Amino acid sequence: ETGQPAVLTIDAPYRSGLQGLERASHVVILSWLHHAPRNLIVQKPRHAADAKGVFGLRSPARPNPVGLHVAKLVALDVSTGRIDLDAIDVLDGTPVIDIKPYFASTDAISE
Repeated sequence: ETGQPAVLTIDAPYRSGLQGLERASHVVILSWLHHAPRNLIVQKPRHAADAKGVFGLRSPARPNPVGLHVAKLVALDVSTGRIDLDAIDVLDGTPVIDIKPYFASTDAISE
């Protein structure tokens, strides 16, 4: 399960919000997994022997299918709103809810 290179295009009214994003090596993207089923509360993932509750899984099938993705920022053009990512595992046309910089110093949890 690997993602593909991707391009996000930000609508003109929001492009100035990209200023400063270039200082991050990676970005956190929240998406709305609009094609995912929303009624699978208990699921049996293919890698597990037993069924598990949706909140114990990373499955996209959930009551509110918000996707959380971390991707390497390859290129950013604020003037055109273009964000190039190394890979992200979503379908073309998946709505993006938010984009945030990823900072290992504050986002990574030390053991």
